[in-house]
Amino acid sequence: MKSILGIGNALTDILAVLPDDSLLSTYHLPKGSMQHVDMETGDKIWAALKPLGVKYVAGGSAANTIACTSIFGMPSSFIGKIGDDELGLLFKSDQEQYGVRTMLLKSHHSSGRSMVFVSGGNAERTFAVYLGAALDLVPEDLNPEYFEGYDYFHIEGYLVQNQDLIRKAVELAHDAGCLISLDMASYNVVESNNAFLHDIVERYVDIVFANETESRAFTKIDDPRKALAEIASRCSIAVVKVGKDGSWVRSGSEEHYIPAWPANTIDATGAGDTYAAGFLYAHALGMPLKVCGEVGSIIAAKVVEVIGTKIDVPRWRDAKAEIRSLITANGASL
Repeated sequence: MKSILGIGNALTDILAVLPDDSLLSTYHLPKGSMQHVDMETGDKIWAALKPLGVKYVAGGSAANTIACTSIFGMPSSFIGKIGDDELGLLFKSDQEQYGVRTMLLKSHHSSGRSMVFVSGGNAERTFAVYLGAALDLVPEDLNPEYFEGYDYFHIEGYLVQNQDLIRKAVELAHDAGCLISLDMASYNVVESNNAFLHDIVERYVDIVFANETESRAFTKIDDPRKALAEIASRCSIAVVKVGKDGSWVRSGSEEHYIPAWPANTIDATGAGDTYAAGFLYAHALGMPLKVCGEVGSIIAAKVVEVIGTKIDVPRWRDAKAEIRSLITANGASL
């Protein structure tokens, strides 16, 4: 089985379902955005969330994807940085229980956390992120041997706060012969780093994952299908996810619309991360482009039925059965 290495912010997700948008307004958090906060603001928001009831889950975009690829059976590893504290230990043990080989460096700062607010009838997510130790991951931490022997390298756009780190990571992955995938992460991240992301995509990235707002920010094109074509002109494979309306996938002149898999959505957190895991898993099996999108859609439909990014055992069992049937119908065996 082909292997995958991921790099990203090692964060613990603190999830809360909001009764209304008042807390978002209080802390000036635009609904659907990802905002970085300092430690003081992060502590205030955390204190405000606790009375609502919160759930703690090891997270971070690339870490979520890598945990899922490991569950699928791909040899999976993750590079990140944590503090020498309780949240850091929680993150490490969570990754390892899913079979991920962790390359977690230590910082003197406290471990990062992502406060996730789920609100509205469509379970929209808003993030307030205190990066902490994750922000201390620097280019000098990366060694060429970390990348040797891996077939895929997956990177999250949230790391763009350190452009030198991303550039060195993709250079090392490229030199090691990895197929490189990038999740664009958030529309405001794309808006703030558009020129840099264009350069990285055109020079190094093979597969781009974006949602509708991220694709619009990257291409300045409102229509997601046209944005898809523009992104695909700059890399080998482009994926544009349009939420409950499904996704579009394109490689060269080949294009497919992938309907969303049926789901009882209660929290969209992690849907994009798990979609990427399913897509990359199917791609590693040599599946056609359309099937890769369908596998991504199947597993994304399972995570939106739970609070947080961790799919329970019955849903994983159902997903694997559905995916096995799809893949064997396309001439492969598992």
